[in-house]
Amino acid sequence: MITENDLQEAIAECEGQRNPTANTCIKLAAFYTIREHLFGRKDDPPVRYSYLPAPEQIPRTAVAYEGDTEFSQAIAGRDPAEIWAIMDELMSTLQIVNPRLYAGVMRKIAE
Repeated sequence: MITENDLQEAIAECEGQRNPTANTCIKLAAFYTIREHLFGRKDDPPVRYSYLPAPEQIPRTAVAYEGDTEFSQAIAGRDPAEIWAIMDELMSTLQIVNPRLYAGVMRKIAE
């Protein structure tokens, strides 16, 4: 009888190959299927394979803008992506509610 440890070793061997072939991928899929069926390991995260290197992670930095307004104090130290999502929503609303003010803001940004 095959043990879970045997399957783990076979999976590790396939995953460790530098340039996997189609045959290696077929074996790996079979090993995962057998392991899931026999030992119920459905909680594992899905495995993604690619011949490309992992995408470079862009480091997130906190907003460093300083000022004495309520807005600048509220955004100090926050994630810029979070702030830009809020600003995008605000600008979409402003475009509908006050198109003239929206156009003025967009002109300032384009300068």
